Amino acid sequence: MQTLEAHTEGKTIAGGYRVERFNVDKLNDLVYLHMAVYDKLLARDFLLKKYNTAFTVVTYVGYLAYDQTDLPVAFYGVLPCFVEHGGRLTLAAQSADTMTHPAHRNKGLFVALAELTYNLCRAEGIRLVFGFPNQNSLPGFINKLGWETVGCLERFTIPVKAIPLEKIAKKFTAAKPVYDAYLNLVIQTEKQPSGICNSVLGEGYGGVYRDDEFLTYKGYTYTHTVQIGQARVWFKIKNGLIVGDITGLTDNMDEVMAKLRKLTHRLGLQQLQFQVCAKSRLYTLLKKYAEPAPSFTIAIKDLGSGIPADKLAFTFADIDIF
Repeated sequence: MQTLEAHTEGKTIAGGYRVERFNVDKLNDLVYLHMAVYDKLLARDFLLKKYNTAFTVVTYVGYLAYDQTDLPVAFYGVLPCFVEHGGRLTLAAQSADTMTHPAHRNKGLFVALAELTYNLCRAEGIRLVFGFPNQNSLPGFINKLGWETVGCLERFTIPVKAIPLEKIAKKFTAAKPVYDAYLNLVIQTEKQPSGICNSVLGEGYGGVYRDDEFLTYKGYTYTHTVQIGQARVWFKIKNGLIVGDITGLTDNMDEVMAKLRKLTHRLGLQQLQFQVCAKSRLYTLLKKYAEPAPSFTIAIKDLGSGIPADKLAFTFADIDIF
């Protein structure tokens, strides 16, 4: 009996495109395609770490399409992880990179590769796919792939007056290592091991399960964790200080905000930003400090998880770009 992978490998789909399952040997093809689509060179090592989800046993879940000259022209990939709900772990995956070469768009490649990937997910035991599609891709996920929306992340932006050290470091190449050293010096006094458990789990929702193995895997991006009183804050620095998640909040929100503002100022960042699910307690607490604006839509494709959609919640730390 042939496996799904053997049945699909080298398959030709409409338009004469050849389809291959993504694997470690095809990382250079993904680097090439990313450059063709975004005009930006993405390091092979970054993709190697991002798609090496060996902590779930399942790795490199996705497909590449090639044209008649064997050039990669489209890709759809997901990142396996575990979701916890009601004390039970379910193998899930985040819908991550989707891209089609400009010369090969509007030919059905996105839908074809997505459907192949979902079939592969089922075969690998993945029972839930979640994602954060932008407004351009959302209609395709909903209308063509049968996804459903379960909420959205909302953005709280708090301006901070500071010398724009981060912007200066971006503008002048020679300044970047100096700024990086300064950043590490400032954070070092309060820095904790990177990553925290998922705050939504403590509020009765199902969400991404972050054990030590997951947090080690998540090291493919550069983030920081600091302790503020009883709270732990997980954040990254990119055009400001962006908080991914917070645990240990009780009646200490004013203290946490004051110290985060101070840290943002010291790091030469001009905004403190949160992106949180409207279901979460943090969302209610933040309305004291700023008005929210819609950000990422949260959507799912249930492949048999048995988890009610209204019992799922996500944080900005769950997105692959964090």
